[in-house]
Amino acid sequence: MSQSTARPSSSLRRPAILERNLSKGRSNEVSVAAYAFLFAEMLSYATKKSSGIQDMEKKLSDFGYRVGIRFLELIVFRERPGRRDTRLLNVLSFIHSTIWKTLFGKVADALEKGTENEDEYMISDNEPNITKFIAVPREMSQLSCGAFIGGVVEAVLDGCGFPARVSAHSTATDQFPLRTTILMKFDKTVLQRDKTFEAR
Repeated sequence: MSQSTARPSSSLRRPAILERNLSKGRSNEVSVAAYAFLFAEMLSYATKKSSGIQDMEKKLSDFGYRVGIRFLELIVFRERPGRRDTRLLNVLSFIHSTIWKTLFGKVADALEKGTENEDEYMISDNEPNITKFIAVPREMSQLSCGAFIGGVVEAVLDGCGFPARVSAHSTATDQFPLRTTILMKFDKTVLQRDKTFEAR
């Protein structure tokens, strides 16, 4: 007597990833191990193709920018349809909370305004997921792997209409040796526009 090997009906099968509804996606579909492996491969590629630390950070930032611009499209479609931020603090809060939580599973640890220049803001992460499993060689101690995150942030700011120069800096402390700070230096037009909204 032969057993039936009929496939389950299409209504019972889970849809392929490309057929899933974008607005009903799950936030934690990628494991930390897969994320770390992918980032390690990006670092390996950037190392082979770079002439020095600055060139390597530029490549990591470019990778992050490509990810950030696509990620912004997806997150706006899923969570903010028809909504556009016009104030600087609103878009910074959006990056500090929504973008960070969706990408890294937690809200960033700090959002601060620069004390010396009014056009500078900083977002700090005490333990970035991407650098948790990366060991930087001693001869490359000046390398900031957070340049990838800086690229993501720059892309989101550009996509939201808040152009800025973004850089990543290792700001290690005894308690948080992996601490990374993303420094954002905004274009003058952004600050002028913000002041115009304040005056209304």
